[in-house]
Amino acid sequence: MAKSDLAARPIFHHKKDSIEAHLTVVFCALAVARYLQQRTRVSIKKLVQTLRPLQTVTITIAGEHVTAQPRLSTDAAAILDKIPDLTGH
Repeated sequence: MAKSDLAARPIFHHKKDSIEAHLTVVFCALAVARYLQQRTRVSIKKLVQTLRPLQTVTITIAGEHVTAQPRLSTDAAAILDKIPDLTGH
């Protein structure tokens, strides 16, 4: 994985807490990326390119919540099918 895969740029922290928090986020992101790569057998770059455009929106109409799901490309559907549903855990 390269910085260009995630459009990363340098971040400068001066306090120990900020540095540790940033490193925690970076390592968590790396762990999630590696898990997705192993689970789907798709490169991180391809995962990001395929899944980045996906968005859902939830709107409230007359007190009722309505969620609009994105249209999935064939590649996106194949990737998402390989990731287990962990809701409720």
